Amino acid sequence: MKKTLSFAVIHFTVAFTVAYVLTGDILLGSLIAMVEPMVNTVAFYFHEKAWDNKLLKRLAMNHPGRKTASFAVVHFSVAFGVAYLLTGDVLIGSVMAMIEPCINTMAYYFHERVWQNKERLSMMQRQHPMAA
Repeated sequence: MKKTLSFAVIHFTVAFTVAYVLTGDILLGSLIAMVEPMVNTVAFYFHEKAWDNKLLKRLAMNHPGRKTASFAVVHFSVAFGVAYLLTGDVLIGSVMAMIEPCINTMAYYFHERVWQNKERLSMMQRQHPMAA
């Protein structure tokens, strides 16, 4: 859950900034920034559950790049849907879907690397408690 919450903070910040720049309206930008990351945070949680499959890990499919691409597809879809539904504007929905997920996809990749390194370090410390 900590991992999901840490990504949510990054996501809310990026979503507000992009939505405000696109709409020029602080209220609409705030609304998009609240709804879109909430939907994506739930999607992120289930995405993580799906990727936590032991078979995927054993087959080395759990690479940050593959997970990032998978989440990007989910993210583009959610970003467009939320922005379009809240603004009624296909152009804003489309631009939001192209810009905001790209920034968050890059953030997701680095976020995933940090968390995987943290997990590796924790595993090493459990295996070799004296080495720490």
